[in-house]
Amino acid sequence: MAYSTETPPMLISSGLGGVFNLWAYKSTDAATDVRVDGYITNGYDLGMRAGDIVLVIDTDAAPIAAQIMIVSSATSAAGVDLSDGTAVTETDTD
Repeated sequence: MAYSTETPPMLISSGLGGVFNLWAYKSTDAATDVRVDGYITNGYDLGMRAGDIVLVIDTDAAPIAAQIMIVSSATSAAGVDLSDGTAVTETDTD
């Protein structure tokens, strides 16, 4: 599935400590797709900047998968490039 500007990343917190913004993005796309340079086409217009943190949730994975990614770059022309990310694993032993 491709990115849609109809379901953009959501700003969770702005200017945390004056250092970065925290975003959440929920999609059925895998993190390997979301992290590709230019996937989030309107991120710059939304306010995403290099150094911001993005929580990426893949709702199509079983179990649901999450990654913490950092905005490597954000421009109006090229969109947003996210880091490869760090997986947050889900464990439910009951």
